[in-house]
Amino acid sequence: MAGRNGRTVRDLRRGNRAAVLRRLYFDGPMSRFELGPATGLSGGSISNVVAELVEDHLVEEAGTVESDGGRPRTLLRVAPSGGHMIGVDVGETRVRVELFDLTLTELARTERPLEHHGYDVEVVVGHIRDGIAEVLADTDIAPEQLLGVGIGVPGIVARTPGQGAVVHGQTIGWDAVPLESLLRSTCELPDSVPYFIDNGARTLGQAELWFGAGRGSHNAVVVLFGSGIGACLVTEEVQYGRPLEWGHVTVQVRGRRCRCGALGCLEAYAGAGALVDRWREAGGRPPAGADEETALAALLTAAHPAEDAEADPVALAVLEETAEYVGAGLSDLVNLFQPERILIGGWAGLQLGPRFLPAVRRYADAYALRHPAERVSIDLGKLGPDAVTVGAASLPLADLFARGGRPAAHRHDREDANG
Repeated sequence: MAGRNGRTVRDLRRGNRAAVLRRLYFDGPMSRFELGPATGLSGGSISNVVAELVEDHLVEEAGTVESDGGRPRTLLRVAPSGGHMIGVDVGETRVRVELFDLTLTELARTERPLEHHGYDVEVVVGHIRDGIAEVLADTDIAPEQLLGVGIGVPGIVARTPGQGAVVHGQTIGWDAVPLESLLRSTCELPDSVPYFIDNGARTLGQAELWFGAGRGSHNAVVVLFGSGIGACLVTEEVQYGRPLEWGHVTVQVRGRRCRCGALGCLEAYAGAGALVDRWREAGGRPPAGADEETALAALLTAAHPAEDAEADPVALAVLEETAEYVGAGLSDLVNLFQPERILIGGWAGLQLGPRFLPAVRRYADAYALRHPAERVSIDLGKLGPDAVTVGAASLPLADLFARGGRPAAHRHDREDANG
């Protein structure tokens, strides 16, 4: 039966379970007494919800604490063994697959290189399939125990009724690749295990906002620097973030050709490969045959050598110019969205690191409107190179929260039994 606001008893129960589960997940361990004011639920509702979550093996006791003049209070926490998630990062040079427990503690990982095959769809799908099989075999976790597989990919992800998630990755040569249906026909997982496929910048953003430098923000942008460039906007209205193709904003009219085919994109100047190319064109000497990560490290070493060594003025000039392009690009985000924080992540962003940030901040401040520029902080993300994988694994977790802790394959079982 629906109430005046259209919500049914089932909706209310799901919302109560979600409120308790989320509070324990992000702020636990907590006692039943603390959960009441933290969630706004009555003591009776807390007791009922906790009993259900314990029965579902999602919550467990975690010791006791003394109370003021009364009996010790039992602490509760999310049970690590209450579920498992797989996170996949389809990156520029490798496919990384990690298996996590419910508290996002890593249980197993594997990586497979991409450099000789690029983004060949069959190769990527094979790496994901083999990686999933390997991490499950390493831990003896049954596929049926998975809450889902989260996958971060470059490009725009569209969801279709017939094929599920379809990836439009113009910069990597993916034209409407039906990734979800390809995985379902290839991976030996039960049909009940859902796939959550999304833009890699969004998975990075979710990880940083839940567990990293963006926690507590009401309005933030997380940007990803690798071979490509992306961003994710998170506001109170868009809880889990909206991916932005920020790398393809125009920073130079009739400028360099981007790998997307357009002229003057930010990615054509500040993506890792483009940055190394510009250094080479200016007279720099990247190591012959080196991959992008090695070449970018060489550029940074040339610009900022060890003590008593002379800095390479060409490398310094390229980095300074790149900082201006990045700062100008960030100013667009500042003016458009007026975020509280901008966080820089991705392997190239983290490698450029603290030495690069002061110049980026200076140029962002110079190009942005004064009022929003005075209210935004620009910093590095805290989660390191695994952030995309952690964020991908958090997609099944977010789905679990949204359903009040009901696994996708069994979400109607108790509801149908109890009404």
